[in-house]
Amino acid sequence: MADAYESELDARGLFCPEPVMMLHNRINDVLPGEILRVLATDPSTTRDIPRFCQFLGHELVSEAEKDGEYVYLIRRGGA
Repeated sequence: MADAYESELDARGLFCPEPVMMLHNRINDVLPGEILRVLATDPSTTRDIPRFCQFLGHELVSEAEKDGEYVYLIRRGGA
């Protein structure tokens, strides 16, 4: 199932840099290989979250936007 995930981070209503700072802390609670779903309303996350994943070795499984809400599925990398 494409939208299956183990954990969720709700960063709606927060603005840069808060969503990525929260993501940085929350990803550590997810086991490697598991999926974290991130909800956000800040358009800067369309730039910041893919960079975060690339820089730290996590997989951005999907990203979508609907009615000003952004949804990201991130698979935690590492061992």
